[in-house]
Amino acid sequence: MVTKLKCRNRAAKALCTGVVLLGFTLPLQAQTASEYQIKSAYLYNFAKMSQWPAEALPGPESTLVIGVFGGGEEFVNVLRATLAGKAVNGHGIEVRRLRSPKELKFCRLVFFRDSEKNARSTIASLEKESILLVGEDKDFLAQGGMINLVLANGKITYEVNSAALERAGIHYAATDAAANASPGSASTLTGGSRTLKTGTAPDYPAIVRQMDLKGTVQLQAVVRPDGSVKAVHIVGGHPMLAQAAVRAVMQWRYESAGKETVETVRINFGQ
Repeated sequence: MVTKLKCRNRAAKALCTGVVLLGFTLPLQAQTASEYQIKSAYLYNFAKMSQWPAEALPGPESTLVIGVFGGGEEFVNVLRATLAGKAVNGHGIEVRRLRSPKELKFCRLVFFRDSEKNARSTIASLEKESILLVGEDKDFLAQGGMINLVLANGKITYEVNSAALERAGIHYAATDAAANASPGSASTLTGGSRTLKTGTAPDYPAIVRQMDLKGTVQLQAVVRPDGSVKAVHIVGGHPMLAQAAVRAVMQWRYESAGKETVETVRINFGQ
């Protein structure tokens, strides 16, 4: 199953079966530091959207190690600053700069910089490891990678190789993780018995951004058997944010089912 979330004014196209492509605009004047910050936010969200086998992170005291393989120290410093004080499902985060392929086995997520030219052989050596492998090279998925960041025409996008994730035993919830990486954006998490097939991420209204209004909206979507949304009820959240969320969710479409269901939706604005 491939989930496609089409963000308004953002490119989002499915490349092929089992691969998702999502993206948002990077301003033309953005400098390297800004690019690094966006990629760091992507990595954090990839980690939040992933579930590893229980033996990979056996308890809340287990640290989620994110490794950076290849490249210089500058990106590592930006990543550490971006993730400082953050956690993933209660697990503290440690960022390591990896200098040897042997070090990758101690990580749960590894980011291959585009300067790393031996990715194929390194990925092959990790075939039986539950490690989320993220890259930024056009051939990364073909080499066995799981998620690939792409910078083209002023946009950062990402591709997901579902088959590689399944082989590693990693469950990746392909909702709108990308939107959460952009300042002043809205990110979406869904829960319930049915899978979201297509949807539009809510706009973060300009006036709300100017007010620096942030928060979470929780909704309940009444979904017809054919997957279309019949009604949306607001459970909690600021009224101005809730209005934008309801407008978006009413256009969503879920997988078909034998009966009408109620699905829970949480949307984070600017967080």
